[in-house]
Amino acid sequence: MAGYGVANERLRVLEELEREIGASLQSAGTVILELSKEKAAERQLERQAAQFTAAVAKVETELSAQIRYLTQVATGQPHEGSSYAARKGCQLALNRLDYARRKLAELARACEGGADA
Repeated sequence: MAGYGVANERLRVLEELEREIGASLQSAGTVILELSKEKAAERQLERQAAQFTAAVAKVETELSAQIRYLTQVATGQPHEGSSYAARKGCQLALNRLDYARRKLAELARACEGGADA
């Protein structure tokens, strides 16, 4: 159940980032609109540009954290809430077991063939 809490928190952070990206696009649009005027309001431009810069910095930081987390998950490093490494180990063990069974069957056929001759 703890895995769902981590996943839900990750999704919440991504949703927040999506809102932050929307806000930064809104700030950029306001700056462009203001720049298109003959007399741009310098204070508003500075404020919107600062908001845009802050939003981009926050998004970059959070996305970097998400990428680091996903890199840990993908490389099989232990982390909270994942069973990937255990499932991978189990699948590899099953593959080795299947291989051993085939080799034993080949050996048994070879022994039976040698005994019949």
